[in-house]
Amino acid sequence: MTGETLQLGLDTFGDVNARADGELAPYDEVIRNVVAQGVLADQVGVDAFGIGEHHRDDFAVSAPDMVLAAIAARTERIVLGSAVTVLSSDDPIRVYERFATLDGISGGRAEITLGRGSFTESFPLFGYDLADYERLFSEKLDLFAAVRSEGAVSWEGTHRPPLVDTEVFPKSVRGSFPAWVGVGGSPESVVRAARYGFALMLAVIGGDPARFAPYVQLYQQALEQLGRPRLPIGVHAPGFVADTDEEARELLFPHFKANRDRIGRDRGWGPVSKEEYLDDIEHGAMHVGSPETVARKIARTVTTLELDRFDLKYSAGTMPHEDLMKAIELYGTKVIPLVREMVG
Repeated sequence: MTGETLQLGLDTFGDVNARADGELAPYDEVIRNVVAQGVLADQVGVDAFGIGEHHRDDFAVSAPDMVLAAIAARTERIVLGSAVTVLSSDDPIRVYERFATLDGISGGRAEITLGRGSFTESFPLFGYDLADYERLFSEKLDLFAAVRSEGAVSWEGTHRPPLVDTEVFPKSVRGSFPAWVGVGGSPESVVRAARYGFALMLAVIGGDPARFAPYVQLYQQALEQLGRPRLPIGVHAPGFVADTDEEARELLFPHFKANRDRIGRDRGWGPVSKEEYLDDIEHGAMHVGSPETVARKIARTVTTLELDRFDLKYSAGTMPHEDLMKAIELYGTKVIPLVREMVG
């Protein structure tokens, strides 16, 4: 990794945002906002733009590939992918077909990040039993890996009828497209990504990013033992950019707290305090502040973990669209050049 080869991206989950008057925007407006954010990211020099998949009322995007296709038609250079695609509750063949189609629309700029997802709403929604959580992901990842060769596939598992010499269409622009596996802290998932030849995307959403160094080492060792070439390693982590540290922290906190406390009620966490929030900015996963502050922390994360890619999850709860657009502009025009200089 060098300053020139490092990829610096942005991720969003399509959080339902507030308007200037404090009212929540309707879903159609949020989706159009995400398209506008992706177009701006392309214009200001961001390398990649990822959209997550959720099936909850606080997120507007349940079909990232559709939104990415709209962005693809209005952009020229930015890489477009998911953050993440919940493969366990989807059909790997349909997933591959959709992203191969995105690859065609974008002229070869599609990628995908596969994962279990951090929420479980999609399982009952699509008729899957949560008791099959691990088996579904394992089998579907195996099938996706087979389809990714874009040749004839013969495959057998327990969740669907077997395939015999079956081809999947359309073919992608490059004969395949980049695929990552999103990992939140499972050594087994790290080794599995290496076994299938997928790039590794570490979801660092809490605590010091340096604690993920053993997973980086495990992945590299697994690739070596499997006789595979070095593959990219990335980090997805939350953050926000404003003109000053104080402005970034104060703008973000109420939206961060509302989002974090709602999820916490579902998962048994207590309300987050301002002190905990500030501590995570100083010592944890949050990359929040002025362009200079955010660039320094990203550079530290990149060099500590020897990354090829860093994606800032810039959306946060009900943060208004206008503030997100300003953050994207600062990230592309100021943060990215500073990071490249720092790690170069």
